[in-house]
Amino acid sequence: MIGKLTGTLDNKNPPEVIVDCNGVGYEVLVPMSTFYNLPELGAKVSLLTHFVVREDAQLLYGFASAAEREAFRQLIKISGVGPRTALSVLSGMSVSELTQAITLQEAGRLIKVPGIGKKTAERLLLELKGKMGPDIGVVATVASDAQADILQALLALGYSDKEAALALKALPKDVGVSDGIKLALKSLAR
Repeated sequence: MIGKLTGTLDNKNPPEVIVDCNGVGYEVLVPMSTFYNLPELGAKVSLLTHFVVREDAQLLYGFASAAEREAFRQLIKISGVGPRTALSVLSGMSVSELTQAITLQEAGRLIKVPGIGKKTAERLLLELKGKMGPDIGVVATVASDAQADILQALLALGYSDKEAALALKALPKDVGVSDGIKLALKSLAR
């Protein structure tokens, strides 16, 4: 399996790029989030990859970060979601936005992605719940170390990812850890 490519960026034509690795040009399909962060042509580039072998094709998908690649791998495990749909999801929203939508069970955010209907969005929310939990998404939306500590405290007290994320959202951004925990517990007690 090809896990990573490092070489010269030879061509960019969304969603495909060609990476020249010592004279061998690899065609790599990338989500738009990765595409927009690529350097100019001729520059050195490094992409984490996922190799898909089908009866009629061998396809290489590239990602700028390990979180993107892991999200892609989780998406393609779902029945009815292929690599193209997974690329579309990652092109339409960042990994942290996707994880937050899953944690908060917001199908409306997924439906906005081209190619994702209501049934597919609901299936994504159902099957990815718990697989892309607070470690990736909710923590990625945390603005400070204090908020990360508050989130961890709420999760340790037994509150769900959704409850903890909603309580954290309601807090002022500059709140301290102890005051933040008290305010979050008050809001959750209502």
